[in-house]
Amino acid sequence: MEQVMELRQLENRARLLVKCPDKPGIVSVVSSFLFKHNANIVESSQYSSDPENGTFFIRIEFHCDGLSNKSSQLENEFEEIAREYTMDYYFHYLHKRQRSAIFCSKELHCLLELLWEWQNGDLDTDIALVISNHENARPIVESYGIPFYYLPANKEIRKEVEQKQIQLMEEYNVDLLILARYMQILTPQFVDHFENRIINIHHSFLPAFIGANPYERAHIRGVKLIGATSHYVTNDLDEGPIIEQDVERVDHRDDVVTLKKIGRQIERRVLSKAVKWHLENRIIVEGNKTIVFH
Repeated sequence: MEQVMELRQLENRARLLVKCPDKPGIVSVVSSFLFKHNANIVESSQYSSDPENGTFFIRIEFHCDGLSNKSSQLENEFEEIAREYTMDYYFHYLHKRQRSAIFCSKELHCLLELLWEWQNGDLDTDIALVISNHENARPIVESYGIPFYYLPANKEIRKEVEQKQIQLMEEYNVDLLILARYMQILTPQFVDHFENRIINIHHSFLPAFIGANPYERAHIRGVKLIGATSHYVTNDLDEGPIIEQDVERVDHRDDVVTLKKIGRQIERRVLSKAVKWHLENRIIVEGNKTIVFH
């Protein structure tokens, strides 16, 4: 009975994200539009990069009875407002649960965190499949009843592998790709296929300690802070729009093993937050940065 009630609630809930040049009256016109359609705003967040000639961003979650029958009319009529105010906008209907694919390699801590969050109901997505260039994760993934695909990858066969990956994304109707320590570089063709739909995680030493063994080299240098960064993937390696970052203080007593352990803990929570915020439509990308409505 509770599940039926929850489904009915979701069927009447939606989110609207808007980005446009800032000018007076935007909040008024959007809220008046929703009021006209008997929609009740339950959450609203907004931000202006500059009230004079800046860019305005707003995220609204609303409830509207009979929304499933009104959605097309709602979007068609909103298009007139969007043209007038030069808006980029997006409606997301909460009953349409997003589908995710997780890519991983040998290190499984981020994959496990996502699986735990998903199993507990704290990750609002269907994990459609897991892809890896190693077999390590197969027993864990299949124990959750999730399809697992082993696709070896290297420079020589990268194009063929990515074609297969794209085919799987389309076959499983995937909305979001999560790189949970997937240690392969993606080609521009692949990245362009999923613009602002690939989330990555890596240590936050960059641009220092680029390449292999960053923790060993950081230990030699005696770093005092270690952390992790989660971002959208672009064709500029590890330079896409940042979604979330976190750090922890360390000192000379921490050996390389301890630094790696702390780093993995940070990576797990940072990636999990970034994925949740994406799934909750809390992120608007502007150039090479993000606006995140917490």
